[in-house]
Amino acid sequence: MQLRADGLEPHLAKGLGRCYTVFGDEPLLVQEAVDRIRVAARAAGFTERSVFSVERGFDWSVLLGANQSMSLFGDRQLIELRIPTGKPGKEGGEALRTLVATDNPDSMLLITLPRLDAATQKAAWFSALAERGVSVRIDAVERAHLPNWIAQRLATQGQKFAAGEEGRRALQFIAEKIEGNLLAAHQEIQKLGLLYPSGVLSFEQVQDAVLNVARYDVFKLNEAMLAGDVSRLARMIDGLRGEGEAAVLVLWAVVEEIRMLLRVKRGVAAGKPVATLLRENRVWGPRERLVGPAVARLSEAVLERGLSLAARLDRQVKGLSGAVPGNKLSEPPANPWDGLFELAMTVALDGRR
Repeated sequence: MQLRADGLEPHLAKGLGRCYTVFGDEPLLVQEAVDRIRVAARAAGFTERSVFSVERGFDWSVLLGANQSMSLFGDRQLIELRIPTGKPGKEGGEALRTLVATDNPDSMLLITLPRLDAATQKAAWFSALAERGVSVRIDAVERAHLPNWIAQRLATQGQKFAAGEEGRRALQFIAEKIEGNLLAAHQEIQKLGLLYPSGVLSFEQVQDAVLNVARYDVFKLNEAMLAGDVSRLARMIDGLRGEGEAAVLVLWAVVEEIRMLLRVKRGVAAGKPVATLLRENRVWGPRERLVGPAVARLSEAVLERGLSLAARLDRQVKGLSGAVPGNKLSEPPANPWDGLFELAMTVALDGRR
């Protein structure tokens, strides 16, 4: 059985399974799911707890032995297994299949994994965990859903924003300040609960209390570029620069996106369905909704111009001259980050800069 995070609470209310596998790349949400399972396990009598972390040279026989051992005091035990890499290896995979197939009513298994790709989720060991136990997939909170997520969190501590424009403005303000950093967002929301009483919060209160704790993701930059969200794009480039991200990595991510757009653009012109082109170019998640409109509004000339600028920036970030010999107009901005901003804006603004 596979559940999403919002389906865990109703499931636990009906009774416990024997094995739970929680996987995802949002530390806050993974930790909250694991905590809920722990509380339910303790309430069901699993009062003893053993924790194992899989590292190089991990002895899987110790884990199998723990599952079969009886507590000195006769307590039921919760066995927690953390696999930070998400790759148990051949020996570990076999041990997990043996473990989940073992019938021991006095033992419960809780496994924590990072985000898993499609191939890993089809592996025999993970399929065994999902079939014989409960797997809980923790999805990232997308940028568009952050305001609602924040509002729900505030509601649990008895706070909310006024209806209308002021409330939307306040939620948007928080979302911008905590983008990509849910753990910090959780802390900021808790801080609002400590600073102000239950009831309606004003924009001024939020502005005074919430810090800028955003953590920017180079791959989320492409979403802002595809959507033509200029203010977010500028904020993210400044943030990546301030966090010390390598300019060459940001350039690579932007160029790959431009190349993908050009391939899809040419494929559409050749009569291929957009859905097929998205699959062929491995476009998933939120980007699926953004690529179609971006392809429709961007011309091949704009995308080719972007690649031309990218080629000059590539030389520049590698310490070479970014200019084309004999063409003074081809000189990119002196600072590579200014060039990256110009490149991203070429796509975001359809070349209208």
